Amino acid sequence: MIMNRVTPDRMIRTALPAEVADVVALHARARATYYPDGLPQDGTDWLASWESALARPDGRVLCVVEAGRIVGLASFRTPEGAPAETVKLFQFHVDPDHWRRGVGTALHAACVEEWQADGRRTAVLDVHVDNLRAQGFYRRQGWAPEPAEPGAHHLAMRLSLAAE
Repeated sequence: MIMNRVTPDRMIRTALPAEVADVVALHARARATYYPDGLPQDGTDWLASWESALARPDGRVLCVVEAGRIVGLASFRTPEGAPAETVKLFQFHVDPDHWRRGVGTALHAACVEEWQADGRRTAVLDVHVDNLRAQGFYRRQGWAPEPAEPGAHHLAMRLSLAAE
């Protein structure tokens, strides 16, 4: 596990269970940007989902804190049935008010550093097909898209974590 990353303006650390309301709020603000008709009401209890992610012994939620406020977060773990060398980035969000300030790049670098230290060889994720901003970000970080099924709602992407 990589220890906290601290600069004068920013800290990247493990999110705490007591911060779940802030995590849920950031998640909602970020997701709202790629749903032009509003967030879908699919019955997901996001508070319970994030409480579970924060409590999982086999997963990790990193957050970026600036001026005492969570402005970015990433949730990852080995997906069910996958080899131990694979990690899935389940959630990656930056507060829209903090886009284009290096928050996502710093958080992504912290994730990759941890994955490599943990011996992971491959990272995978799914990104909403309409979220072109996120797809561009991931491509700039080295992720490659997998072939997509016509009409799919998500695009699968893969990142090789082989040591350089």
